[in-house]
Amino acid sequence: MKTYDIAILGAGPGGYVAAIRAAQLGLSVCVVEKAVPGGVCLNWGCIPSKSLIHHASEYAALAEMETLGVKVDRSGFDYANVHARSRQAAGTLAKGVAGLLAKNKVEIVKGTGRIESPGRIVTDTGQTIQAKAVILATGSRPLELPGFAIDEQVVLSSSGMLSLTKLPKSLVILGAGAIGCEFAYVMNAFGVKVTLVELAPHILPAEDFEAARVVETGLNKAGILIHTGSRALEWKPVGDGVRVDIENGGKVISLEAEKILAAFGRRPNTEGFTGIGIRLDNKGRIVTGDFGATNIPGVYAIGDITTTPSLAHVASKEGEITVEHLAGHVGTARIDPDLVPSAVYCEPQLAGFGLREDRAMAEGIAVTKSVFPYRGTGKGVATGKVEGLVKILADPSTGEILGGHLAGSAATELIHVLLQAKASEITAEEIGATMYAHPTLAEAVMEASRGVAGKPIHM
Repeated sequence: MKTYDIAILGAGPGGYVAAIRAAQLGLSVCVVEKAVPGGVCLNWGCIPSKSLIHHASEYAALAEMETLGVKVDRSGFDYANVHARSRQAAGTLAKGVAGLLAKNKVEIVKGTGRIESPGRIVTDTGQTIQAKAVILATGSRPLELPGFAIDEQVVLSSSGMLSLTKLPKSLVILGAGAIGCEFAYVMNAFGVKVTLVELAPHILPAEDFEAARVVETGLNKAGILIHTGSRALEWKPVGDGVRVDIENGGKVISLEAEKILAAFGRRPNTEGFTGIGIRLDNKGRIVTGDFGATNIPGVYAIGDITTTPSLAHVASKEGEITVEHLAGHVGTARIDPDLVPSAVYCEPQLAGFGLREDRAMAEGIAVTKSVFPYRGTGKGVATGKVEGLVKILADPSTGEILGGHLAGSAATELIHVLLQAKASEITAEEIGATMYAHPTLAEAVMEASRGVAGKPIHM
């Protein structure tokens, strides 16, 4: 029986990146994966959904062309073609990941693995694997709430939505986090009647409230009906569709639609590890220390199954941190939570990192706040992309950036200007003193940075 330096359970964005990095460092690696390399993110999440968003944006842009007198014939539109493009994108990248694993001589074992004992893995296909260290990277799955069991026929998960080849006439989305808002945008752009329901006081409750307000306004203008502060009670079949009852301020409201998207969040795939005594928190997530170490010697965990943010880029970075430690490199012990970017890709887009204003107010953290609107940029006005803002929270005494939050066109790209500044300890004043090309939306970042010192030019 061959013994590997590292065995990894799961070939998602955490597992496959960890495997490739380990191989680059000269370690022998095998990955146990039951499905296609790339995990949910690549195959049934991040990548295909962004393909849908891209085509939804193109389709929505036809309306703007009509305002210029261009006659657009939409009669040949078939959503099945949009779906096919999304699957093609996922398939291309999955093959690419498999190719990278092969190129780096990472052995892939097909199946589902469980830890029989530290350093010993048994798969459901009868294989036994020995390894000096084991990395758990088994990801997550959609969370189900009582009364809203996912059947992928009427009540859909995000994967079920990505499997649709025909558009429903109407859709109720329960949960207005990133997944809910992105699908609301896509479905609405293609003509589906969408109602978005969120328990929190505003959509995207994990994000800055001012940035979220920009997104909420944009989705409302597009014709999406939004119920915030509302709790889903139950659903019942009615005719060819469903009736969903929600409660808002003591009042019950009934919503009718053809299908329901349950976007309540995700739950970690950790059930198979309880037998060996791995410590979990009250949400079933693995508790880890430095370098992703669990309480079991030689066993590490990364990504969605841990207590860190459930984001693909977090899983990838954690994979790198763990294997570099196992290879004997001296490096970062864990990710810095203040340097984790979030990104929501509907239009308007939203992105952010670090300190949020609501937390600063709740904890009495002193900050200097600067907000600059997109409508103050020449590029925003010229292209009609005026709905947006750049918000910076900085230390009043040093100008250190504590948090950055953007909403509007290209926000998911522009956020990295502020993020890199934060990581490199560049102050807001130094960003504001940098020359930016004109006209660009990035000038809003420059102006917001100047605003920290109260010296924006175009406001």
